[in-house]
Amino acid sequence: MVEAANAAFFTVIGGAEHARTGAPLGQLAPELAGQGFLRLLDRVYRTGERRTAPAVRLLLGDGPEAREAFFDFTYEPRLDSGGNVVGVRVIGVDTTRTVHAQRITAEHRALLEQIARQAPLEQVLEGMARAIEDLVPEEVLVSVLLAGPDGRHLRHGAAPSLPDFYNQAIDGIATGEGVGSCGTAAHRREPVVVADIATHPFWDDFRELADRARLAACWSTPILARDGSLLGTFAVYHRVPRAPQDSDLALARVFAETAALAIERHRTEEARKAAEAKERAARADLAFLLEASTLLTSDLDHTQTLRRLAALCSPKLAPLCAVDIVQSGRVRRIATAAPTAAEQEALAAHIPVYDTADDAVARVLASGLTEVARRAPTGPGPWRDLSVTGYLCVPLLDRGRAFATLTLLTTGADTFDGHTVALAEELARRAASAALNARQYNQRVTLARDLQAGLLLPEVPALRGVQAATFYHPAGEGLDIGGDFYDVFPLADGTWAFLLGDVCGRGATAATTTGLVRHTARAVAPLLPEPEAVVRAVDKALRDRPHSHGTGFVTLVYGHLTPAPDGGADITFVRAGHTLPVHIDARHTARPVTGEGSLLGIGAVPHLKAHHLHLRPSESLLLYTDGITEARNDDGEQFGEERLVRTLTATGPAPTADDVIKDLTHAVRAFSGTHEIDDDQAILVLRAAPPTDL
Repeated sequence: MVEAANAAFFTVIGGAEHARTGAPLGQLAPELAGQGFLRLLDRVYRTGERRTAPAVRLLLGDGPEAREAFFDFTYEPRLDSGGNVVGVRVIGVDTTRTVHAQRITAEHRALLEQIARQAPLEQVLEGMARAIEDLVPEEVLVSVLLAGPDGRHLRHGAAPSLPDFYNQAIDGIATGEGVGSCGTAAHRREPVVVADIATHPFWDDFRELADRARLAACWSTPILARDGSLLGTFAVYHRVPRAPQDSDLALARVFAETAALAIERHRTEEARKAAEAKERAARADLAFLLEASTLLTSDLDHTQTLRRLAALCSPKLAPLCAVDIVQSGRVRRIATAAPTAAEQEALAAHIPVYDTADDAVARVLASGLTEVARRAPTGPGPWRDLSVTGYLCVPLLDRGRAFATLTLLTTGADTFDGHTVALAEELARRAASAALNARQYNQRVTLARDLQAGLLLPEVPALRGVQAATFYHPAGEGLDIGGDFYDVFPLADGTWAFLLGDVCGRGATAATTTGLVRHTARAVAPLLPEPEAVVRAVDKALRDRPHSHGTGFVTLVYGHLTPAPDGGADITFVRAGHTLPVHIDARHTARPVTGEGSLLGIGAVPHLKAHHLHLRPSESLLLYTDGITEARNDDGEQFGEERLVRTLTATGPAPTADDVIKDLTHAVRAFSGTHEIDDDQAILVLRAAPPTDL
């Protein structure tokens, strides 16, 4: 029986309608009976012992109006003058706010730990929403919306207790004045409170939706980044109209700031991942282009270069690829690539039409601009059979003009994005450069070969009683005309003139000097009987040449050869600064033939002296340029004259002129190994025929 109570007690159990004494406590607050409150009173009454009960949880009220409360209770027995227990005094201190604050703090700490551990954003936001729904005494429903990339729309973030149809309906709503509570809060960048959705104008467009979801009030707080930009909204819904208290707004503000921390952390992590992915993609693209450049420049055949281009593109950029080139005014499909042989054959069989506007290849060749479409190319072609769904046609340019095209074809849902287009254009640019370089290289090699052929004997003439053999190998890759030369031509009375020399330098200037020496010798030799006079005429021609035709010196061996009655040959020669000729006798012993003579074309009149040599049958005279003796191995050592003499001495029995050249060049190649030839190499061998050949 309640004997006395303060106003706070009656407020807790239901307010003024319960404010009376002289009634059993079980009648005033029947919900207390089922929660053990009355049993504890009885125990204190029976035992007379004082008891305390901290943080006791009570549900006050019935049904939907029931609310949770926490109290620290003290139960003290009331004694009469005889010490008998006549009642119980109960003192309860309301600790509901304290307990809720502690629980909120614990939940907040757990959320911060999740954020620190980089838990998924969806998990953090949903956990936060459920925590608030569990902590708040009355029924609330929490929603978090996230700002879209444009900052003008809100996307679904977390709302575990709202109906799915409601979440789907508001997913993507625009921010703006009067667009519900959340859209307005996002627009204003400040909290918006709608205590009664049924009457508030902000909800005119959403009132029916809210009514279906049984929502009566909505308080929305914007979630803002540290720089003030919008991250989303934090909303609390109620089933009944209700205005917030200061504590409610403070709670919303705390959790909105927590959500901001989680969203910013998530965006930072996503930006980091995106940057890393972009960096990986950039590194992959660079590696692809570097590998492609290596492959495209690995062959000096422009046709092979363009075939490698097609192979590089499929399947890296597209499943189907074709390369077309303009040749002699017509388009020729030079390369294709496809997943299967049948598809490649079908693609290779299609030839674009050069002069029609209804063909992508023709249009790109004409405009020099890339063309891309999300459909099959127009005009005839095996597009249906290949299931083509899109194409990308890129020009290969030579000084701004297209000379070929790279066509990529898709066969599925994938389309050509800007990244693929840029990668294909860069690859086409590199392929065009490689193909043009290969074509120019081949043209230069052909030109150099043709010019060099014009400066050398087309074939060695047949000499009576004497075998003649020649060898020539240019240095490098054959792009420049060499400075080494030789010649053999007839004179009167069965005599033959021969010469072998070396012009200082390479290229066009060396070719001019080579031609001057050969043609001067051929012109004056029939008129001047002595080799010295011929060489002096050559020297004068060199000294009289214009500076634009070169100023380099020349080394030369020039001589006359006359078959002898004994089957051998008489030789008279002049050595002008050149390497020493080598005489190989019938016993295969090789020795240099000494002879004086200075360089030609240096200004001073050269000192020249004729030398005579008789070649017996089976004996040879070898003339060579310094590219032979100065050939180097990988250690930088030169082949040298001594090694040359040893090589010639070691030749087999009765070597022919061709055998002498073959043995010597083989020895030089074996000595040089992988070391490139630094200088041109030329050899002329004159061999008196053995008696059996006469």
